[in-house]
Amino acid sequence: MGYVKTQGIIIREVNTGEADKMLTILTRNNGKISGYAKGARRSRSRLLAGTQFLCYSDMVLFKGRELYQVSSCDIIEPFYEIRNDIIKLTYAAHMVDIINDVIQEGQSSAKVLRLFLNALHMLAKSDKPTELIVRVFELRFLSILGFTPRIRCCMECGELEFSNLMFSFKDCGFICGSCGNTDGSAVELSPGAARAIHHVVTSGMDDLFRFNLSEDVLEELGRVVRRYLRDRLEKDYTKLNFLNKVDI
Repeated sequence: MGYVKTQGIIIREVNTGEADKMLTILTRNNGKISGYAKGARRSRSRLLAGTQFLCYSDMVLFKGRELYQVSSCDIIEPFYEIRNDIIKLTYAAHMVDIINDVIQEGQSSAKVLRLFLNALHMLAKSDKPTELIVRVFELRFLSILGFTPRIRCCMECGELEFSNLMFSFKDCGFICGSCGNTDGSAVELSPGAARAIHHVVTSGMDDLFRFNLSEDVLEELGRVVRRYLRDRLEKDYTKLNFLNKVDI
């Protein structure tokens, strides 16, 4: 037990008691942790702002036997632009659902935190399509987990020609058109979609979002990544379906 200093982002908040909060925090140094913020809902609490959903802060935590107690939090980035926009907030909540499902308590998550923060910054500050940002997050997240698709070349013959590639869900990667004829799980890829997948898997974090796609290619990429996510995590994430049911 003792005090811990770290940076973290709130990925779940639950009101408890008269004015307290139970928190799930994705931290830089301690992985995903559960925390308790006493009195954080009081209007004059010094914890009020920093314990809200998606707030990223410098934190001082006291490590108890079962929970961390939040002693202080100095906001680094509140992501107001996301929290005040229903579309962006829904996409962010979708990413949070994936993180909460997969990352376990105390599991090392520095790479996931960096990816998530980059995606949130793109949602908040850039004019890139929200769909593109989230599909990039999903595919790179799966790669961090160890589900990196094999995209160096065709897994059967070694060819790498972006104009003649398919994606095999059975073998989890690229396969050329000739070899893919016998793979019932394989879907054709346009050169743009194939290059996008290659970029997301292989680029450095600083360059991850530095590309654009046409609407048609983005839709194609979305179909592939959504299915790959569902197959690998064995869950169909439906939160984004909400956006089809509301008049925004």
